[in-house]
Amino acid sequence: MADANGSTVTPYDLPESFYDFALMPQFEQNIQSLAGLAEPENWDYQFAVSHTSFPILQTYIKYTYKRIAEERKVSVTKDEKFACWNTGLITSHQEPVFIVFEENKFPDRKCYWHFRKFARRGEAELNKFLTLPDMAHYFEDPSCVVYDTRKELRSNVEHIISDNRERFPADLQAMNTYALQNIVKGAIDSVLERVKRNYKTAIPQYYNGGVQLLLQLCLTDATKADLALVVERFHEFYRASTCLTLDMAYNNARQLARPDRDWLQP
Repeated sequence: MADANGSTVTPYDLPESFYDFALMPQFEQNIQSLAGLAEPENWDYQFAVSHTSFPILQTYIKYTYKRIAEERKVSVTKDEKFACWNTGLITSHQEPVFIVFEENKFPDRKCYWHFRKFARRGEAELNKFLTLPDMAHYFEDPSCVVYDTRKELRSNVEHIISDNRERFPADLQAMNTYALQNIVKGAIDSVLERVKRNYKTAIPQYYNGGVQLLLQLCLTDATKADLALVVERFHEFYRASTCLTLDMAYNNARQLARPDRDWLQP
């Protein structure tokens, strides 16, 4: 099949973007149906305002596809009429959920595939495939998802503030830089003590081909996180030079797994 520019499009093309892989004209509505099929989960932002439904799930599907494409975990039927990949989600009965595509019937479009449906592993829809693909895999070394408290954390506090001041609580944004630096340094010291006593405090996220860790920054209340400190692992130490809002942090962390934590919840 050729696209509008005359280029050949094959069923095995795996472009980086989900939108280049397949047509899904009613993307938001289909994501809503997926939310109803999958195990119940809060897919909405907690603090930011979103103009679409289930924004976290929308991001999850688009970036899961990106990793699926990198690993080439897409199954295509022998007649090249259908394709599917594993969403990594499950139903309430712990049944994996797949996304199914059919051959695009619009020859002027650049995508070979067109979205068909989300399907449970046991549905007859999936009997077309000789094998069903595995879910996306994000790391080889399990130690990367656990914070090693023996390593030094080097924090660029000045950069964290200068590049992300608008992410801070409103009553701290107007504070002078020196005073805010002291608050951030104190919050980092506190979370390091916390993670020493509970390694689960550090939550992994997948970013730019690698795993980073998120640590809570409690700036205004010792019992409530205001921001997430992004920690990158090097061979002998960790480095922190940016922070995320809690919505951004959850969005990123959910790509790897559903966070089962007290401080980072949607």
